[in-house]
Amino acid sequence: MAFRSKVRSLTLQGNRLFSSSILSPDSKTPLSSKEKSRAALSLLRFEKNPERILDICRAAALNPESHLDRVAYSKAVSKLKESHYYEGIRGFIKDSLTRPDFKSQRFVSHFIVLYGQAGLVKDAINLFDEMPNMGVPNNVKAMNSWFYESGSANSAHSILAEMERKSIKPNAETFSIVIAGFYKEEKFSDVEKMMHLMKKYGMRPGISIYNVKIQSLCKLKKSSEAKALLDEILSKGMKPNCVSYGHLIYGFCREGKLDVAKSLFKEMVDKKLKPEADCYFTLVYYLCQGRDFEAALGICKECMAKGWVPNITTMKSLVDGLVSIEKIDDAKEIIGIVKEKFTRNADKWIEIEEGLPK
Repeated sequence: MAFRSKVRSLTLQGNRLFSSSILSPDSKTPLSSKEKSRAALSLLRFEKNPERILDICRAAALNPESHLDRVAYSKAVSKLKESHYYEGIRGFIKDSLTRPDFKSQRFVSHFIVLYGQAGLVKDAINLFDEMPNMGVPNNVKAMNSWFYESGSANSAHSILAEMERKSIKPNAETFSIVIAGFYKEEKFSDVEKMMHLMKKYGMRPGISIYNVKIQSLCKLKKSSEAKALLDEILSKGMKPNCVSYGHLIYGFCREGKLDVAKSLFKEMVDKKLKPEADCYFTLVYYLCQGRDFEAALGICKECMAKGWVPNITTMKSLVDGLVSIEKIDDAKEIIGIVKEKFTRNADKWIEIEEGLPK
């Protein structure tokens, strides 16, 4: 027993020394888990040698429980893919799966995602098939997580076919993810194929699907097409929500069509829908960019009455704009509210206030 204890102690000591020498060669004290993760991410940004990339990951003892470590996993796989080191990716994931604490649906789903990210579709499907043997359920939730983080719709058709073969019925979330992916890649005919496929499964597109379509079109600066979808929703007797309007307002603001954005905002409020904070922030920012400072002031006051204040850059832009149209008292009022809300920047705002025309 004493011998085993000694061996375990030496092994742990060796692991710590290995971690320190790779992640922080100048450090004389052991790194915490978070410090290891940050050091690994920093090194992975510039490292090109595939074996060295794997050494960095091993030294950091990455754990998908941590957001930082999930980012590091993804970064490592992307780097290894660039080097076409697919065997290294397979070995890296298989080594991770040997850890007993990683045998959960959430963690295994993450490794399926990594296979998908690397373009190793067959490996991803094989791991999905192996999940029951590992004591982990494989279902539509596990398959959706793959779609979520892979960032590409290239394999969507084959994955959906695989789901059908395994009698796993895709749900609305599955289609939302896939449709967003096809829009991102501007594969509009594939979007329509997904809409038809939904009908095949007896699914009626709900507001969540329409919101994905609206958001995707707005991101592509096709806000007029997105607005047509809103009209379609209304014609079908469906009720758009604040998310629907928020996406449209952002889209039209980005395209400089501020009158349309303001009209949509009024329509939303008239329908008794409550705008979210980001919707207010977006409007105030773009109205200032468009030099419509009076409208920006009105929206900003509504926003602040709810306890939400746009960031300092937007607020400075609004204050400067109000001064430029000689609304000094309004500018002072805005500064007073911001000083109270963001006390750490109070000195800066006092300086701005003192510089206002008397």
